[in-house]
Amino acid sequence: MLEKLSRLLLRHSRTVLVLAVLLALAGGAASVTLFDKLTAGGLADAGAESGRAAAVLDAAGQGPPNLTLVVSAPQGVDDAAAVRAGGALSERLAGEPDVGNVTSYWTAGRPPQLRSHDGTKALVGATVRGDETTVNKVLADLVPRYEGAHDGLDVRVGGSAMFWKETTEISQADGAKGEALAFPLTMIVLVVVFGAIVAALVPLSVAFVSMLVGLGVLWLVASVTDLSVFAVSVVTLLGLGLAIDYGLLMINRYREELSGGRDAPDAIRRTMVTAGRTVVFSAVTIVLVLSGLVLIPLPAVRSMGYGAMITAILSALGSITVLPALLAVLGPRIERGRVFRRRASVGGVDSGFWHRLATFVMRRPLPVATLVIAFLLLLGAPFLGIRLGMPDERSMPESSQARQVTTLIRQNFDGAELNTLQVVATRAEFASVGAYASQLSELPNVGRVDTVSGSYVDGAVAAPAGPTHQRFAIGDGVYLSVVPSTADADDALHLVEAVRAVPAPFPVLVGGAAAVSVDTTDVLIDRLPWVLLLVAVTMVILLFLLTGSVLLPFLALLLSALSLTATFGALVWIFQDGNLAGLFGGFTVTGTIASTIPVMLFALSYGLAMDYQVFMLSRIREEYERTGSGTTAVAVGLERIGRMVTAAALVISIVFLAFTVSGITYVKAYGIGLPLAVLIDATLIRGALLPALMRLGGRATWWAPAPLQRLHSRFGLRETDPPGVPTASAVSVR
Repeated sequence: MLEKLSRLLLRHSRTVLVLAVLLALAGGAASVTLFDKLTAGGLADAGAESGRAAAVLDAAGQGPPNLTLVVSAPQGVDDAAAVRAGGALSERLAGEPDVGNVTSYWTAGRPPQLRSHDGTKALVGATVRGDETTVNKVLADLVPRYEGAHDGLDVRVGGSAMFWKETTEISQADGAKGEALAFPLTMIVLVVVFGAIVAALVPLSVAFVSMLVGLGVLWLVASVTDLSVFAVSVVTLLGLGLAIDYGLLMINRYREELSGGRDAPDAIRRTMVTAGRTVVFSAVTIVLVLSGLVLIPLPAVRSMGYGAMITAILSALGSITVLPALLAVLGPRIERGRVFRRRASVGGVDSGFWHRLATFVMRRPLPVATLVIAFLLLLGAPFLGIRLGMPDERSMPESSQARQVTTLIRQNFDGAELNTLQVVATRAEFASVGAYASQLSELPNVGRVDTVSGSYVDGAVAAPAGPTHQRFAIGDGVYLSVVPSTADADDALHLVEAVRAVPAPFPVLVGGAAAVSVDTTDVLIDRLPWVLLLVAVTMVILLFLLTGSVLLPFLALLLSALSLTATFGALVWIFQDGNLAGLFGGFTVTGTIASTIPVMLFALSYGLAMDYQVFMLSRIREEYERTGSGTTAVAVGLERIGRMVTAAALVISIVFLAFTVSGITYVKAYGIGLPLAVLIDATLIRGALLPALMRLGGRATWWAPAPLQRLHSRFGLRETDPPGVPTASAVSVR
């Protein structure tokens, strides 16, 4: 198939390039309005108990407060002028479209929890109704009109809605900064690798086309389903990295074939059925690995999975269509703009660095394997103490308004109000509500329970039912607001479990920020084994089809697990424990890792690790079939592909390091974790551990029972030459 495609591309190369440019322009045009279609957040499971509770409250117009005004009055919030101005401000906010559930210090009977310790500040809470896109649009109108001075009062706007709005804006700005850094640095590395400017521009051009088309595809997907803003960073940065990885592999093979005496058309055909086949197989591998993310019912995780799968497919398509078309048009001019003298790519492979390294390792396989495994396990040891949590305002940069307002509340108010739980009953007998509320108020770490029948503290009625309690009635049901007695986040998490354990006289749903955190962590833990199983089974099957070996697929799984364990351990040491924070731009240490980081890092890192394994094992297999010697195959295969794998790892690491410019801590963690995983995999794993373990395995490394040999002979992925291209070995894609 790829041989036929190469003939088609040779005949219509300019047409293919024109179509690629048109698609890229269309994708670029669509991307202008892409962010208007994307949602922020997406880290909550709508099907979990907390998600269902939120849906009931939203439908009743009583969604949890997501907008907070901190109102300062230098003369004191109980001053007559401040009372008048504060009341007018609250009534004005309550009259805004799409805003409801307004609770103000001045209109709710001046409760002490809404008054600062020094009496100069008060809180106004409200709910901006609608989905995240609607909320962002409402905030864009509200914030300029409420922020600042109003009748002697100074107003600051914050809340969870502001948190997610700023997350979207910061992600968009960080993506632009990351791309601005990644492109020139990548260009420099490619010039060093290829030694020629034109050769360096080819994979970069393909990457640019793939990225723009990918943004256009995201625009289409976002038009029919919810898509998180995080998908854009995946398409841009991962798209740049993968397309260049594939471009490096293709161009390296093309130049190798030219050096072997083939003319340009034959070199392109040979490249397509060897490196091109590897590219397609690699993309299929990444797509299948990342498809496991669809099993996790968190919109942000699914969106990043969709974005990564789209990226892998488009990067591979660009590499087997646009890139060969460019090679056909350029011909020998690909060597123009030479900056460095070109190294010979054939002949004398036994004197190259990677050949010498592989030979050194295979002479001492047991000591090398022992040292590397011990080092990786030591690096991964902190992973045993990982603590998962949801990102909060502390993950934002200090310039974030949402962070500043939340910090102001924590420092000046009873911060427990920020961790309020909502206990929702869609059907309830009002006579039993009071008894249930009283029971909840007696739980440890509960400060107060508010509901339709009044407010309860320590099992007793603290305030009888009044006008402010009417809002707790929702149709035939009610909801109860359970306010913790402390602002400690861990206490809030334990309180979720305690409230859910209390027998209720009617069916209830427990929601709130702490409940979302508990449910998100639970769903990740519950679904992760299924994701791991899907990945493991898929990889074993695909790598068997590639290598024909029973042992190699399991060896690949083991090596990737070691690499990821070391990466996760390093992330816990840095981001959870706070080591080297200053080196990575500074961030606030919260003592936890965002729950989605291990899952996303696992999927992306594992996909890329398998990407390099496909590159390596494909070339080693080719050499093994040519020579029949396992040690020669490893040494020569590593020499043929090792330089390109290292260059690819370096390029994609530079791309991912662009994430570190982000002011959002958990995005910064991706920027550290992904390059670390890639570099560990491309150096310690591929340069040392793989050759050592393959040498220890000997011929058993390539063994398979007779039935599986027949299966591989019939369905395996092998390389044979296209018809009419003379060579010592035959290659075809089946």
